[in-house]
Amino acid sequence: MTGARQAALVTGASRGIGLGVALALGARGFDVALNGFVDDEELDRAASAVMETGARVVKVPGDVSLLAGHDGLLQQAEAALGPLTTLVNNAGVGVISRGDLLDVTEESYDRCMAINAKAHFFLTQAFARRLLSRNRADGRFYSIVNVTSSNATAVAVQRGEYCASKAAAAMISKVFAVRLGAENIAVYDVQPGLIETDMTRAVTETYRRRIREEGLTLLPRMGQPKDLGRIVATLAEGSLPYTTGQVISADAGMLVSRF
Repeated sequence: MTGARQAALVTGASRGIGLGVALALGARGFDVALNGFVDDEELDRAASAVMETGARVVKVPGDVSLLAGHDGLLQQAEAALGPLTTLVNNAGVGVISRGDLLDVTEESYDRCMAINAKAHFFLTQAFARRLLSRNRADGRFYSIVNVTSSNATAVAVQRGEYCASKAAAAMISKVFAVRLGAENIAVYDVQPGLIETDMTRAVTETYRRRIREEGLTLLPRMGQPKDLGRIVATLAEGSLPYTTGQVISADAGMLVSRF
């Protein structure tokens, strides 16, 4: 099995960061299972784009907040691509509406927690159980990459429930890194800062102005999904050897302390 292709499941891969990750993995020689919320034209377009990298691709649509479906997602992916080496937990949602922390609803809080944190925990658990049940002495690198957010540490008071969910997801990365280290399975937490996606479209111009006029980020631009794709692919292929449990702050230096 030495030299066999890597195979990854990427959640939330229909667009944005997830699609950027899937494209980068395909370009690095991975076969890729693409998860989106539903099997729609957007997921079809994503699959076609990733296939153009030369990767074998399978669509595995489904709501990752439904824990009973996790084994099915993994089984579909492996039936098409063979044993997976890599899980990228990227699927995420924002708040239902920005506003006063004192007005946050239970609905919005539970939605953020279910998709941004709980789904990360239990899909990682299901994936790890599969890995531990098989012989992995095949020369391939095994990893889990969780895409969380700079808001795991930086407060955005108008999106408090989102911040709480991302902080939980960051700790999930750490606890699984500790549990799986002795099994030679690496776990990483990639924390994007200001990335141009559908989620940030409403505030993109505001952030661009603050970058330009206030130096909000040290590198003077917003990030792109392809930037995150390159970072995740680098981790997933094992190009940062002797590492696990690390937080990768993909934020152009935004959270570097300054005075």
